[in-house]
Amino acid sequence: MLDEQDGQHATAVTPAGAGWLASAAPYPRSALSLWESRPTAPTVLDCGSVFDVVNVPAIFGRRMLDTLWSEGPGSGPVAGHRGRMLLFAAPGTAQRLPSLLHWEEWGDAVPPLLCHGTGDAVTVPSPTSSVPRSGPRWLVAPDTRHPWLPGPEVMLWACVRAARAAAAPATRTDGLSIFPRADQGAKVYDVSRRR
Repeated sequence: MLDEQDGQHATAVTPAGAGWLASAAPYPRSALSLWESRPTAPTVLDCGSVFDVVNVPAIFGRRMLDTLWSEGPGSGPVAGHRGRMLLFAAPGTAQRLPSLLHWEEWGDAVPPLLCHGTGDAVTVPSPTSSVPRSGPRWLVAPDTRHPWLPGPEVMLWACVRAARAAAAPATRTDGLSIFPRADQGAKVYDVSRRR
């Protein structure tokens, strides 16, 4: 996760996480060598065999991520790139998630999702943690050789929760209410102590 105060990464990709990312490349050892020689260079990796990616607008993605961590099972790796969040998911999620959203009739309430699966590729940040804040960066870095990846049902749940949160009316704190204000000079009696 990001440290909100200074924008620096609180977690970094571990060597095991880098190995997991590299396993999605056609030549994993070449990917690892590239990262060693050019530590800040983003890389394009294939989707569909090791992971799928659900690519969402940043604000909606933040709601999904908050929901996954506060009310759900957590998330897999997550990257930020060009105003969007890349949520890594189990293979097959890219194919099923749009259909599930349509079937559940939430497709119109969710901003445009780009689901990257078999035959697609995504640009991922370098496994180093020294990438500047403005470029691609890891928000939840891969840290194991086999990270947990949410499936389509978990991603559907997070999308629906985030859409509901976006659609909920904001809580008003300015004192306006549909109910008339209580008379400030009225006497209040505690009737709970009646005998």
